[in-house]
Amino acid sequence: MATNGTSDLKRKQGIVSSLCKHFSLDPKAFSSQVPGNDIKTLYINILKSSGKESPQNNDEVMKWIAFADSFPSDSKACHGGLNELNTDLAKKSVLLGNGFTPSEADVIVFSVIHSSMIALSTPEKEKLPHVMRWMDYIQNSEDLGALFEKILLEKPVFEPQIAKAAAKPEVTSSAKGTVQNTKIADKPDTEKNAKKSDSADAKKKAKGDKEAVPEKKAPEKEASDKDKELSVSLLNIQVGLIRKAWKHPSADSLLVEEIDVGEAKVRQVVSGLAKYCSPEDLTNRRVVLITNVKPGKLRDVMSEGLVLCASNEDHTKVEPLLPPEGAKPGECISFSGIDGKPEDVLNPKKKQLEKITPVCFIF
Repeated sequence: MATNGTSDLKRKQGIVSSLCKHFSLDPKAFSSQVPGNDIKTLYINILKSSGKESPQNNDEVMKWIAFADSFPSDSKACHGGLNELNTDLAKKSVLLGNGFTPSEADVIVFSVIHSSMIALSTPEKEKLPHVMRWMDYIQNSEDLGALFEKILLEKPVFEPQIAKAAAKPEVTSSAKGTVQNTKIADKPDTEKNAKKSDSADAKKKAKGDKEAVPEKKAPEKEASDKDKELSVSLLNIQVGLIRKAWKHPSADSLLVEEIDVGEAKVRQVVSGLAKYCSPEDLTNRRVVLITNVKPGKLRDVMSEGLVLCASNEDHTKVEPLLPPEGAKPGECISFSGIDGKPEDVLNPKKKQLEKITPVCFIF
């Protein structure tokens, strides 16, 4: 054992509490077992009480239990273990499996390294980006706020590219001078031919001068329309909770989800996520989706939204975006500094969605 005494007891109590939270059990039933048992024995006893069978990848679970068991309690001695974990998480969302659902291994390791991560300085945390990302995911997915102090992760702010309005043509000082000189030179003739000029102006107005004004204002109006087409504010992005998910009846690459977005009726959404996660991974998962797309059928199944996802560089792993902590189904996602009202329904002919989200992953 790498730890003993009070710190060892506190660590095992944290593991028991978080495992019981994971399996929906009362931790008081296991409090008497904590002092005399190791992490492996406590895990096995809790797993039996939950009524669930040992996972198929039980060897992997035991590997991470051994990692937790040997993890040093001294914050100065823990850097090697944290670096090892950071490397392992570089291509994973969770410790076990290819999905996105946290396992008991994730809960155990999170409980063990939490106090060490809290003690690290900001520069030290920045050297462990994959561990920080994973801890943020676990603490939000498992709802462990009552057991562990929240670890804050600074997330980059999304700043959509918006086309700049076309610059107004400038008149140079030499050009202004030419205009002024011309007016001065023409003044005597204007005075001599006042009546003739007035008559010509009247005729000109009657016919309608179709040149100068439209040419100056057209670029501004065109740029304004383009800005509006590219504004992320046109998207109605809402928080949703997937109540149910299943495989598409006629397409192996598609899943169908019933998503609660705070409306009287759940929305049915067809997503191309079958390659990346199972229906079990998505059930009861909070997501972010665009709800003002035009409903349509995908392989004969109606879809009423688009789920926003994130991907790694080679797109071998994709997972739905996680909404802000505490956000409830139906709440809208907005962007700092971006004002505007979402369209009731995006116009497919204008290709607004394609222009606004050229590099986003939407399923």
